[in-house]
Amino acid sequence: MSRRRLTAEERALWQQVARSTDRRLHPERHEASAPLQRSQSGPENRPASQVEPFRLGEKAKNETAGHDILPGLPDRLAAAPVTMDKKAFGRLKRGKLEPQARLDLHGMTRERAHPALTGFILRAQAEGKRLVLVITGKGKDRDDGGPIPERAGILRHSVPQWLAQPPLAQAVLQVSPAHARHGGGGAYYVYLRRRR
Repeated sequence: MSRRRLTAEERALWQQVARSTDRRLHPERHEASAPLQRSQSGPENRPASQVEPFRLGEKAKNETAGHDILPGLPDRLAAAPVTMDKKAFGRLKRGKLEPQARLDLHGMTRERAHPALTGFILRAQAEGKRLVLVITGKGKDRDDGGPIPERAGILRHSVPQWLAQPPLAQAVLQVSPAHARHGGGGAYYVYLRRRR
């Protein structure tokens, strides 16, 4: 493959670029030499002495970033997609469906509540039940003011996580906060999949 030769115009342009680069790298060498001729008078063609100083962040958008705090549990459950029948879900949210079984976790520790919940959900699915109620209570505010805040209601925040993990995830179709007549914010409706 042969190389194309530069035209006289291209060589002149290259010489001009090379001189301007050398002038910027070694300004003391070229102080006495004549300035380059410029065809346009734009900000990019101004001499270095006329360029405005750069200030860090002057063109940055002045919008403050939102907090990256995890949204509250009711917001996360409300934002979860509806995986069950939408008509039945509407009746569930209005408290029109009656749970077929209940599990009360009041007063239990996490260590006792997790196996109790697992056994209850798997038994209810094996018996062909579709809607169960898990009562966690709203919890007490036990934040001692330490550096890491503690959420009120340890079981109330743990139960949705446990229901989303194996072995319960395969049995659960939908989790929703209970209607006020079934416990409100201290209980969850758990809609189960049909056993195959």
